[in-house]
Amino acid sequence: MDFVALLPFIWAALIGIAVAFYVILDGFDLGIGVLFPFARGDAERDRMLAAIAPFWDGNETWLVLGGGGLLVAFPRAYSIIMPAFYLPIMAMLLALVFRGVTFEFRGIAERKRFWNFVFAAGSTVAGFCQGLVLGGLVQGVKIENGAFAGGAFDWATPFGVLCGLGVVAGYALLGSTWLMMKTDGDMAARAAGKAKVLLLAVLVFMAAVSVFTPLEIPRIAERWFALPNFYYLLPVPILTAAVALADWYFIATRHEAAPFLATIALFLLGYLGLVISTFPFIVPPDLTIRDAAAAPASQSFILIGTLILLPIILGYTALTYWLFRGKVGASAAYH
Repeated sequence: MDFVALLPFIWAALIGIAVAFYVILDGFDLGIGVLFPFARGDAERDRMLAAIAPFWDGNETWLVLGGGGLLVAFPRAYSIIMPAFYLPIMAMLLALVFRGVTFEFRGIAERKRFWNFVFAAGSTVAGFCQGLVLGGLVQGVKIENGAFAGGAFDWATPFGVLCGLGVVAGYALLGSTWLMMKTDGDMAARAAGKAKVLLLAVLVFMAAVSVFTPLEIPRIAERWFALPNFYYLLPVPILTAAVALADWYFIATRHEAAPFLATIALFLLGYLGLVISTFPFIVPPDLTIRDAAAAPASQSFILIGTLILLPIILGYTALTYWLFRGKVGASAAYH
């Protein structure tokens, strides 16, 4: 297979990696927002914000890379996904904007209650809308003559709501394990207690999605249960169960970094399961990666710039996390 034929798959991999980075990195700081209402007072909320203050804006870079990459590398897919999920995508973006504003206004507000609500609501709505889009894509988008042919609310299904709630619970789990790593004392202990409950909730949502999709979507059932696929793919759920057990053990024994890393591994395994279920479709059930690809010249040109910028983004991200490593003190606050 020559380079031109590989270009769509290279771009699909790059976008997939960008989405994975976004879900993991922005996931934990969105999770902090989901946990905001359960904090013990504004002093603890100040500490929670300080735990993500150096990272949250850089984390959202990956959302821009994923969305921009989809536009330039797979314009047909972009032209279908946007009208299909216009409402949840716009709600997500507005929620992220209001949430970002909170970082600045909450610090100078005399009464923080309103901004506490905005931060928690923005984080929760953003995560829930991402789950709605995910659920709608997994179920499939109606396409006729190369364009979206469905309704404005096709994404509003019980499965979409299930995925939305699952994403919110997963982000909260990431946030709680991040607090276990970045704080100490009573706050870290309370974060561990929340993480136990959230891990169980995430496993319930993952099990529900794993049961629903093959029962309701024949192409997914065939992918996972047709022979010999079943034998090849069996290690994925087994490894997922093992990682979940390890995560529970790390949380229960109050490890610092291990619960967060195990939760990331759990997310990546769930992400892998979704990729296995939908490949090679970029917009299931009809539009494949090859069908949606831009012209090779366009993909090659943009790939050059991406390969230059991507190491810079990765280096900046790694440097930020290295510089701001360590615990967040009890008196820390975002200013």
